[in-house]
Amino acid sequence: MNKQFKGKLEFIEQGKFPKEFIEALERWNYSDATIKTYKQNFSLLMKHYPDVEPSEITLEQIREYIIYLVKVKKYSVSSQNNAINAIRFYYTKVLHRELEDFYAPRPHRPKNTPKVLNEKEVALILKSLTDLRDKCMIFLVYSAGLTPSEILHLKPNQIDSKNMKIFISSAKGDKDRYVVLSNKLLFLLREYFKKYKPLEWLFESYPGKQYSKRKLQKALQTAVKKAGINKPATLTILKNSFAVHLIEKGVDIRYIQQMLGHKYAKSTMKYLKVSKRDLKAITSPLDNLDV
Repeated sequence: MNKQFKGKLEFIEQGKFPKEFIEALERWNYSDATIKTYKQNFSLLMKHYPDVEPSEITLEQIREYIIYLVKVKKYSVSSQNNAINAIRFYYTKVLHRELEDFYAPRPHRPKNTPKVLNEKEVALILKSLTDLRDKCMIFLVYSAGLTPSEILHLKPNQIDSKNMKIFISSAKGDKDRYVVLSNKLLFLLREYFKKYKPLEWLFESYPGKQYSKRKLQKALQTAVKKAGINKPATLTILKNSFAVHLIEKGVDIRYIQQMLGHKYAKSTMKYLKVSKRDLKAITSPLDNLDV
């Protein structure tokens, strides 16, 4: 067994891991994968300071630990952020301490331009889907900009067909929101309800059991291959395409930000970089006046 992984397990098994940490993660409805990542990262912090109670670890010790991860352990930007997120969660959500009191220097990821598909490519992929359940889930990505986690955590009563919207409950403690319910998707969902009769979760592997993200990803890749698309086409890229295509159709960036659940506008502004909309598509307000 890998020594590092063994150390993680020992820390948890010895009963030293804060029980309230796990309870808080579950209360905030974090995914199993995120809970596992947070547990592993926080266990390593505890292992780094074995003689200090987790609640007594100081800000300076946290900063020293992050520097240790960067300079000694050679953590990537992604791994650094995972460690910081786990530590930040414990001190803000479990111990209820002010964020400023436990600020940890956060590394910046290289700014990459979002990858997208054009409308023709998206249409080919969607038409290649044959399974009704997979079709509904993947249509949700492109029609409403949902993440796989948001889709798999949907419950039947979150579909509001009367008002043509879908309620999205935030898994990270941010504001809940509504997204648009497509007419085409509603038609598919009605067929889906008749066939599958979901109970607890909207999409289930079997009664009461959430559908898996891995199966959803596999369904998309099968459709991509069948459609003859020879470029990257993931669930994230499909979600990116949703945002960019709305921008190209002239939808206000603020509405797109709201639908995507972005707290900050800069998270949404990145899609402007890949939008093909230009000044030729914009009509001057003067041209709408009878003067």
